[in-house]
Amino acid sequence: MNDTDRQILALLRDNSRISVTEIAKKVRISRTTAQKRIESMELEGIISGYTIRIKPGVEKNRIRAWMSVAVEGAKASAIVQQLRGEPAVHSLHTTNGKWDLLVELRADNLEIFDQILGRIRRIEGIYNTETSIMLSTRKA
Repeated sequence: MNDTDRQILALLRDNSRISVTEIAKKVRISRTTAQKRIESMELEGIISGYTIRIKPGVEKNRIRAWMSVAVEGAKASAIVQQLRGEPAVHSLHTTNGKWDLLVELRADNLEIFDQILGRIRRIEGIYNTETSIMLSTRKA
């Protein structure tokens, strides 16, 4: 990857729907070159997909939370597999420090959220959790 590729990635991160023509114009390369560089980064796995970001607050009555998870011994990979099968898990990250995993959870209401917490806390190998409900988002 070179500086041109990094410029293209920055533009795509900012707006994944930007046209190849607009990318070429902003990076000052030909449209064909821009298209080939994007395709190359896709083939190499540098670009693994495109997505959208939803404005915070659009999904009404949606509870979002971060759960920090401490894992017993070497059970992290088994726990990750189980968490990947939980529909309420929106994202899952391994971390270092006091907590082994950071899990983003989503639920429609507090009753369902409480059930989700109970299911996750009963997973064998999880010995401690700490959950914080997201109240507001300042930047998206």
